[in-house]
Amino acid sequence: MEQIKFGTDGWRATLDIFTAERVNLVGEAVVSYVKSSGLGGRPIIIVYDARESSPNFAKGLCEKMILLGQDVICGNRDYPTPIAAWTVVHRDLAGAIVITASHNPPEYNGIKFIPSDGAPALPEVTIELEKYLVNPDNVLKGRGKVEVVDLVSPYVKHIREIIGGDLKGLRVVYDAMHGSGRGITDEILKNSGADVKSIRDYLDPTFGGNPPEPKSENLELLIESIKNGEGDIGIANDGDADRVAIVTPKRGCLDGNLLFAVLYEYLLERDTGPAIRTVSTTYLIDKIAESHGESVVEVPVGFKWVAQAMKTHSALFGGEESGGFSMRGHVREKDGVLIAQLAAAAELEKSLDERVDLILEKYGEVHQLTQNITCQESKKKEVLEKVRRSVGDEFAGVKIKEVNDIDGVKILLIDGSWILLRPSGTEPKMRIYTEGNSKRTVEGLVENGEELVKELI
Repeated sequence: MEQIKFGTDGWRATLDIFTAERVNLVGEAVVSYVKSSGLGGRPIIIVYDARESSPNFAKGLCEKMILLGQDVICGNRDYPTPIAAWTVVHRDLAGAIVITASHNPPEYNGIKFIPSDGAPALPEVTIELEKYLVNPDNVLKGRGKVEVVDLVSPYVKHIREIIGGDLKGLRVVYDAMHGSGRGITDEILKNSGADVKSIRDYLDPTFGGNPPEPKSENLELLIESIKNGEGDIGIANDGDADRVAIVTPKRGCLDGNLLFAVLYEYLLERDTGPAIRTVSTTYLIDKIAESHGESVVEVPVGFKWVAQAMKTHSALFGGEESGGFSMRGHVREKDGVLIAQLAAAAELEKSLDERVDLILEKYGEVHQLTQNITCQESKKKEVLEKVRRSVGDEFAGVKIKEVNDIDGVKILLIDGSWILLRPSGTEPKMRIYTEGNSKRTVEGLVENGEELVKELI
């Protein structure tokens, strides 16, 4: 049980640690939590991703929960995490359990619990789950029932209602990365009228030998397809399709910060409302919001904090630079299937490359650079405290304007650039995020950040 720790977005581990016994312990804890929350009479949905081990973990978990008297809804294939989240709200369920390690390599698996509001579990929920891991409160009440359903059709109807369904004339290349978006994201686009070419759209539990993370180094085939004119836009989802990446003819893999910017401004052309961004996401969002008379709320890294703030502030759009976004009118969970449809709609009206050009012309150039440094879990807290104590009046030769500790240590400089150092919530790493008005600036910030962290580890 000591191996089960819920991080930024659930518990993930390598398969020597992520075992059926531990998965079932989480299931027992969820049943206990649901009962204590007064939702014991409602079903829980269980879905899984495209990893080789996921179906068996899900099957064993389903059997365990049935024995505990819990009614369960199961999908008839591997499904995107956001479809599970939306179904929880649509069907008024007690919650969802998703067997997925998202974008991690094949040797990992993981488990997420999504509560009854369809948003990621907050610490107050995961703390309770961890308590029930030690002391489950499960009294057998007969055998639970199982319902196997197709989850896609009602979800597709909802997507069309909030985004619109006419994409005629748009050519899309879709890269499923062998993940759970295959046959779902691309089919929604096709049914909306887009001409879609799908690649890596068959089940491969090894994800072709690469982690199913939609970053430029993993999207070479998609980038080449768009470069060769095979589509107006390229779209990729990660392993469980809660994140999205967009490829354009001019920019290749569009930076997640710029994608946030163009989609928020596209929505502001039709609606009003603030944006929610994480501490690691670009200040370009603030400039766009200000020009429209709107505000921005900054939150810690992790979509659970974005989701919480979206509710509190009735936000129009929320997200993070890693490609996870949601919008008003949808569940407060990041959804790469939804955002694929939104980006396609924006592209059809005016190309995303043109939209980015106009934004940068109006608000100024923005460059970002990130870096990861290996750091043992046991040392993360100590390293972060040392970083806080080491901050002086300058960083990388520039005077410090402000230090923000909402999540890690974020150093804002008087020239408008910034660097954020924070521990990963899912991997044994310290993460460095930077932003500035030139490539040289962010490279210098990363270099200084690496030197600082490596000295302290």
